Amino acid sequence: MREALVYVVSDSVGETAELVAKASLSQFNSAIYKIQRIPYVDDEGTILETIDQAKANGAIIVFTLVKPNLREFLSHEAKKNNVVAIDIMGPMIEGMEEHFRKKPKLQPGLVHKLDEDYFKRIEAVEFAVKYDDGRDPRGILRADIVLIGVSRTSKTPLSQFLAHKKFKVANVPIVPEVKPPEELFQVDPNKCIALRISSDKLNHIRRERLKALGLDAHANYANITRINDELSFFDKVVEKIGCSVIDVSNKAVEETANVIQDMIRKREMKK
Repeated sequence: MREALVYVVSDSVGETAELVAKASLSQFNSAIYKIQRIPYVDDEGTILETIDQAKANGAIIVFTLVKPNLREFLSHEAKKNNVVAIDIMGPMIEGMEEHFRKKPKLQPGLVHKLDEDYFKRIEAVEFAVKYDDGRDPRGILRADIVLIGVSRTSKTPLSQFLAHKKFKVANVPIVPEVKPPEELFQVDPNKCIALRISSDKLNHIRRERLKALGLDAHANYANITRINDELSFFDKVVEKIGCSVIDVSNKAVEETANVIQDMIRKREMKK
């Protein structure tokens, strides 16, 4: 099946248009699609280039442009080139203008300028990516939360989930052959959370992971003796740090995140 290509054109970051496009595309169960953002568009030249690309690639355009002249230009040029262009914001602004009998500001990106939470969330997500999987130990001392655990304890998805709650999270894998970064023993233990998992559960997860990759499910990575060695080393590190531990053996990422947030709230109340 041919991949559907959607160009998202916006005079801001394009997040709104992309979310609407994804929600709409989800209604077409068999659709295979790719979304490409064209952000911060404020000139006709970029619009013409996008229309040319859409025409050449058989794509459609979804756009959120607050300036009427750019909306009209895009709609006119797209129609002239037989390219489908869907205006998401224009009809909404025009309808509200008529209802409220008030002229809109027509300033791109106002929703994000007014939304401090948005910037905090974006900053936290970028932080989680930058300091994922122990790639830069300097993040440990800058983080709101530091997650530690052996491989396959959902450190990365948990970091991203908490980042969307505006927490800056660094995560560090614990491996017997690799000395833990010194920053782990310098950070406030209250910020550090260890993710514990049972050996049987970890064995199952790792075997399934190897199968999914087309590898031998009996490789050393999933060997129960190797797993017990890793967990034993993990326990020693946890004891040295003196941090809290959460058993994630039978918890979904959302459940673990809720436990962590409850822990943080209780500590904040005690201050």
